[in-house]
Amino acid sequence: MRTTIRTTTSRPRKRIVTFQIRDRSGGPHACHAGGAFYSRAARSIWPRRFSDLHVSPLAASDRRSRLIAIGLMCGALCCFTALDTSAKWLGRGIDPLQTVWLRYAIAVALVSIFINPVTRPGILRTKKPLLQAVRSLLLFLSTAFNFFALKDLQLAQTTSIQFATPLLVALLAGPLLGEWVGPRRMIAIAVGFLGVLIVTRPGLNGLPVAAWWSFAGTICYAFYQIMTRTLAAYDSSQTTMFYSNMAGLVLITPLLPAIGWTAMSPQQWLVAGLMGLTAAFGHWLLILAHRRAPAPVLSPFIYMQIVWMTLSGYLVFGDEPDRYTVIGAGVVIMSGLYLLYRERARAGDAD
Repeated sequence: MRTTIRTTTSRPRKRIVTFQIRDRSGGPHACHAGGAFYSRAARSIWPRRFSDLHVSPLAASDRRSRLIAIGLMCGALCCFTALDTSAKWLGRGIDPLQTVWLRYAIAVALVSIFINPVTRPGILRTKKPLLQAVRSLLLFLSTAFNFFALKDLQLAQTTSIQFATPLLVALLAGPLLGEWVGPRRMIAIAVGFLGVLIVTRPGLNGLPVAAWWSFAGTICYAFYQIMTRTLAAYDSSQTTMFYSNMAGLVLITPLLPAIGWTAMSPQQWLVAGLMGLTAAFGHWLLILAHRRAPAPVLSPFIYMQIVWMTLSGYLVFGDEPDRYTVIGAGVVIMSGLYLLYRERARAGDAD
């Protein structure tokens, strides 16, 4: 049997490969890689070549789903940028705890329209009520600490410190989840914390109070993420989201008399409404994104938030990040991306 391969071009940028196969009887059997037919002889010689020339519908659908998920993640990050920007702007005129109450009250009102016991029967049932309570408390504390930090720190600075969350999660996953890190990832975690120190620049008098608030919020958020990973095996995302918002409102409401209510202008109410809307919509987009793509695909795009935060801080407050913030943020981001790379490498070895 003799095989001849001839390449022709029938249209611009479209190449058709013609295989001419002669069997023992001398009869030619032509088949076109881009055409509509090919012979049994061709299939017997190249059983896999022709299938490789076409993209399977499943692969194309998966690629499309991941692109949509990346778009949803970017939308969620824009919402979270608007959330922090609104909270910082409101914090200039009212108490941060009043801002926290507004964030939860408006988010609960909006979420309850779509997610409630009537539209989602059984949403209040949870297999781990204690974990739900602890997780909700951690999110509440993280939000409150972050709002206190935003009074004095730039948006780019609080975001750079919060980028240490993946480092803390990797460090805490060992004793809490049994997912221990190796020496290379431990070095990456240490380098990442060095980047946080570059951003905060502790002097002889120690760290500023606002930086401690941001650190406390980051630690709470790291534990919150670990609790979220644990609860994902027991409760639906809608149940978890409902409890998170409702618990925060229940926790902050009794504190209002002690805080004292500050009268708000129509402009402040408008910004507060934007804050609650972006909080609810951002978390909804985040849930949709994780439904369409795994976390390792979406994680690198989280670091794009530093761009939105820096731009928002400059446009709204006139804040320009100094070189220490830029260098420190770069160190933290590179450490987080290396941790993600090592996680993917370990997953590949496991496969």
